[in-house]
Formats: sequence, structure tokens, C-alpha cells
Amino acid sequence: MAEKRDYYEVLGVSKNASKDEIKDSYRKLAMQYHPDRNKSPDAEEKFKEISEAYAVLSDNEKRQQYDLLGHAGFDQRYTAEDIFRGADFESIFKDIGFGFGDLFRTFFGGGFGRGDFRERINRGQDLLYDLKLTLEESAKGTEKEILVPRTEKCEVCKGSGASPGTKPRNCPKCNGAGKVKHMRKSSFAMYVHVTPCSTCRGKGKLIDSPCKNCRGTGIVKKRRKISVKIPVGIDEGYQLRLRGEGGMAPNGGEPGDLYVVVHMIPHELFMREGDDLWHVLIIGYPQAALGAEVSVPTLDGSSTVKIRPGTQAGKTIRLKGKGMPRFRGYGKGDLLVRVGISVPEKLTPKQRALLEQLAKEFDQDVKSKRRFRL
Repeated sequence: MAEKRDYYEVLGVSKNASKDEIKDSYRKLAMQYHPDRNKSPDAEEKFKEISEAYAVLSDNEKRQQYDLLGHAGFDQRYTAEDIFRGADFESIFKDIGFGFGDLFRTFFGGGFGRGDFRERINRGQDLLYDLKLTLEESAKGTEKEILVPRTEKCEVCKGSGASPGTKPRNCPKCNGAGKVKHMRKSSFAMYVHVTPCSTCRGKGKLIDSPCKNCRGTGIVKKRRKISVKIPVGIDEGYQLRLRGEGGMAPNGGEPGDLYVVVHMIPHELFMREGDDLWHVLIIGYPQAALGAEVSVPTLDGSSTVKIRPGTQAGKTIRLKGKGMPRFRGYGKGDLLVRVGISVPEKLTPKQRALLEQLAKEFDQDVKSKRRFRL
């Protein structure tokens, strides 16, 4: 499968383009590549590509997640049905006079519901939560309690939106369906356009006496404590999906999902690189020259490292299995110890004399003949 192009590149807009700029660009491209107008072999694929880009970038939530995750992460979260659901194609295609509903069902199949593929499933909003973790929490796994602002069912009206003792009634215009069908003929086919009912705004119900607590929406904003299990070895940027823990949908729809995005707190001793850890070990010149056994920190406590005589600065020593547990795998990475050599900034007279004697033994001139100004 060919790699998808960047959505902004597909529409020819910048990453800070406004909604109006995105809509205008899509309208122009749709007129150029619509199969009713363009009979070239690649027109349909072009039309699908620009329509997918518009469906994502014209939706605030989808655009935010695409900007954050890129194609790889975004495509894992959204199916083709999810990408196109809810996008406002109707007004654009109405303006330019082309058919829409049947055309898209031909391209993408009949899996978008029984009506027009624009029909929006009553579903709550997906939420993102940024969670900071320490290296130790990732290494051992843990359970974190987070406080998430979200919408929940109104306790007063039980989610109906109507005042206690009353009930919503079916909309007389759409007979409770929440949508109205419009038929239009063209030279090629009969097109069926499905639009939200203007009387009930697509809800299918009318509320004569709205609930005062939720103002007739059936949902209220709350902050909910949610427990999140952190798997062993998780790393920066990974997402944990908690189904049904997102926002509640109005009118009794299914709740959205909560996506917990992991961010690792920098560690004072270790730098992580995949499953491996890096640590800088500072030793003295005598230890580097003569060899030594020194203690280094690991996630499981201290460990002894042998310094070979003549070890140079920058030497890397690998401790097998002392790194991070492999995320959703087996075993551990390694701890890579990079050696640095400490040079004293101040010397006692005795230390200076000893070093000058050592330099003499190595036939090295340590007396500067010229003063250097730093």
C-alpha cells in the first residue's frame, strides 16, 4: 500500500490554515477531480484523497489528533468510516452542483449506516490526557489515578434532557428519525441527500420542558477520577486507550474513549534509548590508568564495573540485561556505561609535584611557555 501524503500537502494549505482556507481549497480541488466532471483514470483516487484530507482537517478534534500523532498514530485510531463521519460535504457539493451521497457510497462501500454516509452516530467525544511518568514507574509498571474533565449523564433527568416528570416527544417533521431525505436527479443518476432535521437539529426529539440542571442537553461537565494501569516498559509517546471513559454523548449515545498519552520525565542518572539505558560514569585518572572496580547505579540497585588499565575517556561498557523491560515483550535491554575522566581543577603542592614527576617520566612538557587568556 502506498504511503499516504500529508493532508496539508494534499490540499495545498499551510499547517496553520484556517477552516475557511481549508474549505475553499477543497472546493476548488473537488471541482477539478469530481468524477462527474473529470474522466481521467486517476480522478477517483485523487477525489478520494482530497476528500479524506478535508474530512480530517475540517474537524477540530481530528485535526488536533492528526497534528499530534501523524498518519501512523491517526490511522490506528480512526477507520475510514470514522474519518468521514460528520464532515460537512453537503454544503460544498450543493454549491458546486455535483452529486455526493451515492458517489461516496460507491467509493467507500455501504458501511456508513443505512442512510447517507454523513449520518452521524450519536457518540461522545474522545479525550486526550497527557500523563507524566518516571523511569522507575515505567520499569516496574504501576497504577495511576488521574482526574479527567469530561461530560457525564445528568443525574437529575437521567440523560433525557427533560425536566423530571416530563418526557421528550418525537419531532413531527422527521417522525423521530432526526434526518430528512432529499431526492435529486442528474444526467447520470438519482442522488439521495440526507440532511439533519432542521426542526429537532438531528436529535429526533423535541423537549418542551428542558431540565434546568443540564439545560436540556442530558449531559453535564464533571471531573472524574479514573484509574490507569501502566504496563511495564512503556515509553514516550505511547497511548493507552480506555474504552468508554471519554465524554458522554447526549440523548443516550455511547460514550467516547479516553486516550492517555505517556510522557517520560527526564532522569538524573539515566538516558533512555529504546530498551537500553545510558549512564555517564566519571572516574579519576589513576583509576583509568591503573584499572579499578567501581560501583555504578542501575534500576535494580548498584552494580560493580571493572575498569581495565588504560581505559580512555569515551569508552563504553555494556551491562547485559540491566536496561528497561521490553514493552509487550520479553527480557530487558542493556545498560551502557560511558566512561568520563575527571580532571581536578585545584591541586595541592604535593599533588602538583607528583603530577610533574609523572609527566617527566612520560617525557611530557606540562609547563606552558605562553599564557593563554580565556
